Amino acid sequence: MLQFVGLNEINGPLVALQGVTGVAFDEMVSLKLNTGETRFGRVVQIEGERVVIQVFEGTRGMSLDNTRTTMLAHPMEMPLSLELLGRTFSGSGRPIDGLGEIFCEKSADINGKPMNPVTRVYPRNYINTGISTIDALATLIRGQKLPIFSGSGMSHNKLAVQMVRQSRLSGTDEKFVVVFAAMGVKNDVADYFRRSFEEAGVMEKVVMFLNLSNDPIIERILTPRCALTVAEYLAFEHNMHVLVIMTDVTSYCEALREFSSSKGEIPGRKGFPGYLYSDLASLYERAGIIEGSSGSVTQVPILTMPNDDITHPVPDLTGYITEGQIVLDRQLDQTGVYPSISVLPSLSRLMKDGIGEGFTRADHQDCANQLFASYARVQDARALASVIGEEELSDVDKRFMVFGKMFEKHFVNQGPTENRSIEETLDLGWLLLSLLPREELDRVGDKVLEQYYRPQAAAEKFHA
Repeated sequence: MLQFVGLNEINGPLVALQGVTGVAFDEMVSLKLNTGETRFGRVVQIEGERVVIQVFEGTRGMSLDNTRTTMLAHPMEMPLSLELLGRTFSGSGRPIDGLGEIFCEKSADINGKPMNPVTRVYPRNYINTGISTIDALATLIRGQKLPIFSGSGMSHNKLAVQMVRQSRLSGTDEKFVVVFAAMGVKNDVADYFRRSFEEAGVMEKVVMFLNLSNDPIIERILTPRCALTVAEYLAFEHNMHVLVIMTDVTSYCEALREFSSSKGEIPGRKGFPGYLYSDLASLYERAGIIEGSSGSVTQVPILTMPNDDITHPVPDLTGYITEGQIVLDRQLDQTGVYPSISVLPSLSRLMKDGIGEGFTRADHQDCANQLFASYARVQDARALASVIGEEELSDVDKRFMVFGKMFEKHFVNQGPTENRSIEETLDLGWLLLSLLPREELDRVGDKVLEQYYRPQAAAEKFHA
């Protein structure tokens, strides 16, 4: 192993060495200080014989002549074994729960291996989250990547906890686990996550990575990669179905921007590096199902949109790479609706192939189509009412206004511990649709309506 005495340059979390040959990009490095402290880093830039190293723990206390640098001749690796389940790690994969080191079965490069597109299996079947708006209208399919777009201060953390607590597979006894990665979160939020999982008794099926806001930004860049390496190991070597929830991807991107700036790279839109798209794709594309394994990796990245701007580079690029999105609405959030999912802009592009007979229920697609169409009509009626007044609306539009109010109150709104089965969700959807005149339900055939249209029951339940 090569060892170098001293440094040529220190710039923020980066150090530079001259006269280095025979090293590889992403190679791990150990830096030993005169005090006996050892820090770790990785090679992030090679320019001829000049090498730039990213120091994970930061460069405080380091000088140009008090450091011995050793090239370790391997990329950063994550220790892997089934002992990971129920454990909590730092953003760089070190145990922080006081339970000691992991006895590892093997180690794997955190950058993963690209999946051969030919061996990918098309995602089918669904994950039941127990949340009506997601299960009925933006169904999460195994092997899918479905981001949640939120705004700062909204209830995305509560929604993440509810998904970890309630998500399960239906109609199978295959093993289902969750890998949870929090990036740049405050201490109180990290405690909320840990406490919630322990109180719900689900910690034994969770592998948790916590990168705090006062941790080095370098660690934030490693966190999702460590989490996804664990997910791939559990899914493709132990045939488990793994749900990966990552919050907050915007924090990750801001760390990437800061790191890119310290390297002196030319910035792109809003100061983010020009390679932000390919960097995000290197994370998101690690979801999927591959031939030869019955496991799957499903991703739910959560990202906050600065100023609720869905055209911001992070949600914008995420939307190009992923298969749909769930959008949280600030207006619903302010009126006390939880989860404040905005129904119309939310969609799951793989939903049609993982629902219906044999998966959820034969009437699922009909119910979802009619709920979307009716709720869109509610928005039109509300817009008209804001101009001419609600009392001037036609009787049909007034019925739609009632439907909209009840839909938000009973279907979108549900308690953070309320776990609805897909049957309960669909039955509730049909009951709400029964508040409308039958002739207005034009997305559903007569045969289905005969089975599910119950105006009397709807009027009794919702007092409409």
